[in-house]
Amino acid sequence: MPQRHSKNNNDLAFFTYEEKRKLGYGTQRERLGRDSIKPFDACCLCLKPLVDPLCCQKGHVFCKECILECLLAQKKDIKRKLAAHAAQQKQEKEEEEEKLMLQKARELDAFDQQNHGAVPQYSDRSQVRDKNGFHGANSVKVTSYEEEALRNMKAFWLPSATPDAPVKVAAPSIDTICPEGKEKLKLKSLFPICFTEESNEQKNKSKALEISYICPSCKVTLTNTLSLVAMSTCGHVFCKKCSDKFLAADKVCLVCNKGCKERNLVCLAKGGTGFAGHGNHLEATEFKHLGSGTGLGLWKPATKS
Repeated sequence: MPQRHSKNNNDLAFFTYEEKRKLGYGTQRERLGRDSIKPFDACCLCLKPLVDPLCCQKGHVFCKECILECLLAQKKDIKRKLAAHAAQQKQEKEEEEEKLMLQKARELDAFDQQNHGAVPQYSDRSQVRDKNGFHGANSVKVTSYEEEALRNMKAFWLPSATPDAPVKVAAPSIDTICPEGKEKLKLKSLFPICFTEESNEQKNKSKALEISYICPSCKVTLTNTLSLVAMSTCGHVFCKKCSDKFLAADKVCLVCNKGCKERNLVCLAKGGTGFAGHGNHLEATEFKHLGSGTGLGLWKPATKS
């Protein structure tokens, strides 16, 4: 006789915890593999091996061609937004001037109609003043702003005659931003970096087909598990241990003997793509709330504490 298990029980009037888990309810946890993390020697834009690498002050590394195209595209977009904003301001100024002219014309017409008529016109024999005011013998009937608005109102029930809501263009920022860190970025703040390739003897020992890089001080192969530091003065890349032990103390590059200061030591950002975060805590969380009476849920991003 088959036994009744809570995981296989699906004839209840409510969702069990196991059924909610299968539908994605709660927090989904998954361990990120190697394919989900960007290598340290890959461009943050094209995700390919670096070609003529450039680094920003926050440690994000790009190919020279990729970052130049990105900054150029941002400048073109800023120029287009500035032109649209200027055209909108010009149109608003013209509309405001037109409204002032119409208002002055209405005031002059009303003054002319009230002062050039010898005898005011009345609507009936009881000599009750007309609701629209005094009118001269040869004047035109004055209408109020409400009646004029009703007369000029578009037919809202017709799709082709519905009034359009004005789309206002906000004043754009004129600063280019880093595509990875979202901070202000200028071309002159980028500096080239160079990795030290592994020697032929070490390549023969490891028998690796891909190009591998080492720390020029301790000769350790650089991987995503190591924290890397680049010098903005000369561009050489070291591991974090050698940087703290030698560069920070001696203030001199160990490869080219070029002087440096503490602000010239830039920590390279660890690997990560748009699908996975980077840092020491690699955990992606997402909550799924089930709707009442349905098996469908709405995805909401996890809130960081």
